[in-house]
Amino acid sequence: MSDDRPVYLRLRDAIAASILEGRVRDGDPLPSVRSLAAEHGANPLTVAKAYQTFQDEGLILVRRGVGMFVAPGASEKLLAAERKDFLEQRWPAISAQIRRLGLDRNDLVERTLA
Repeated sequence: MSDDRPVYLRLRDAIAASILEGRVRDGDPLPSVRSLAAEHGANPLTVAKAYQTFQDEGLILVRRGVGMFVAPGASEKLLAAERKDFLEQRWPAISAQIRRLGLDRNDLVERTLA
């Protein structure tokens, strides 16, 4: 499955995943725009745009001359937003496909535990 979304949104997802998975915690510094751009082979302006989305949402703080940091409470706020997005935007299509395929709860639980 290809991801046709803009690169800055894919970068945003990668940053969000690192916060949600606990690799980066509230108060931790984030990689610089240049280092994250180099790591992902992206344009620094694209990385800056991804970071700006988090800043706009109050999930990161910029300390001039020091760097960017995950804001206090960002992980909880991000988790709530991601859950809401999943349930409202993605789950309806997944649920419909489950019904179309005739899968039941046991089929899904078996795959989850495997």
